[in-house]
Amino acid sequence: MYKPKRALFHKESLDYPKGKLIYDMLRKDGINIEILKSNRVTQIPGKTAEQAYNEAKKTLVIAVRKTLKFQSCKPSAHYQLPLVTSCPGLCQYCYLQTTLGKKPYISVYVNTDEILAKAEDYINEKKEETIIFEGAATSDPLPLEHYTNNLAETIEFFGRQKRGRFRFVTKFDNVDELLNLKHNNHTEFRFSINTEKIISEYEHRTASAKRRVEAAKKVSKSGYPMGFLIAPIFLYPNWKKDYINLLESLAENLYDVPTLTFELIAHRFTKRAKQNILDVFPNTTLPLDEEERKLKYGQFGYTKYVYQKEQYGELEEFFKENITKLFPKAKILYIV
Repeated sequence: MYKPKRALFHKESLDYPKGKLIYDMLRKDGINIEILKSNRVTQIPGKTAEQAYNEAKKTLVIAVRKTLKFQSCKPSAHYQLPLVTSCPGLCQYCYLQTTLGKKPYISVYVNTDEILAKAEDYINEKKEETIIFEGAATSDPLPLEHYTNNLAETIEFFGRQKRGRFRFVTKFDNVDELLNLKHNNHTEFRFSINTEKIISEYEHRTASAKRRVEAAKKVSKSGYPMGFLIAPIFLYPNWKKDYINLLESLAENLYDVPTLTFELIAHRFTKRAKQNILDVFPNTTLPLDEEERKLKYGQFGYTKYVYQKEQYGELEEFFKENITKLFPKAKILYIV
C-alpha cells in the first residue's frame, strides 16, 4: 500500500472535507506535511534526474482540480476523467515520463463532487449517446484509493447514470473496497498485465503478475465488466511460453463476466522517451536499440521505433489465436 515520504497541500484543498480527511490520515501516519505557499511545487529534492524522479514518486500533492474542461481520450473513451495525476509505480518504459516532466509527483484531487458534476454535464450534452470516461489516462488511481475514496465514489456515480460509463486500468491489487459497490455494469474494471519477467525487471513498486491475477479473480466474481491491457508486449527468448502461461492463468481464475475485452500494445519508443528513460534509469536493460526497430510515423507528427513487420505479424497471430481459444467470448479491441 502506497505511503508517501512527504505530502504537500495546496491551501485551498483544506477547504474541502476530503482534503481535511486526507490531512488527518497522513498526520496519523507520521507523514511529513507542508502547506504550499503558492501553486508551484518546488520542494522535491534531487541533484540528478534519477534522484529527482524517485523523490517525486514519494511525493503526494493534495490539490483542487481547477480546470474542469476534460481532455479527449479517443479512441478508447470520449473524455479523460481527472481523479489523480501520475502514480507510485516506477515503470521504466512509461510514456508519462515524456509528459509529466522530470519530477512526476503524484497529485490527488479533493473536489470529486465538482469533477463528477462536470462529467454529468458532458453526459447531458449528448441526449441520445452513451458517453464513456477514462479514469486512468494520466494515472493509476487505485494505489491512492485508501486516501481518496475517489474510485468508489466514481463507480457508484456512474452506476446511477443511464448514459454514462466509466473505465480505468490498474497495475495494483488493493481491490477489496471496490468489490461490493453498486456498479450496475457501468464500470469496466481493467488490469494492465504482463509476464512476471517484465514486471520484475521493468514495473517496480507494482503488484506481481500473480497478485494481479488474484485481484482480477475477485473483481470478476463481483460481476464487473472487465478488460485486460497487455502492454507493452516484449519479444524476448521464450516470450511465447511466458505469455501463454499468463493467459492460461487468467483463463483458469476468472469467473464469467458481462463483457471481457483485450487491448494489446507492442513495445515502442520515441527518441525523446529513450533519452528520458536513460536519464532516470541509466542501468536499464530495456531494448532501445534503434537499429533493431522499424521507424513509424505517428498521427501527431512524431516518429516512434516499433518492432519489424515480421515480428509484429508473429506477435499478432500468437495473441489472436490464443485469446480466441482461451476466451471465446472476449473481444480484442486492438493490437498495435
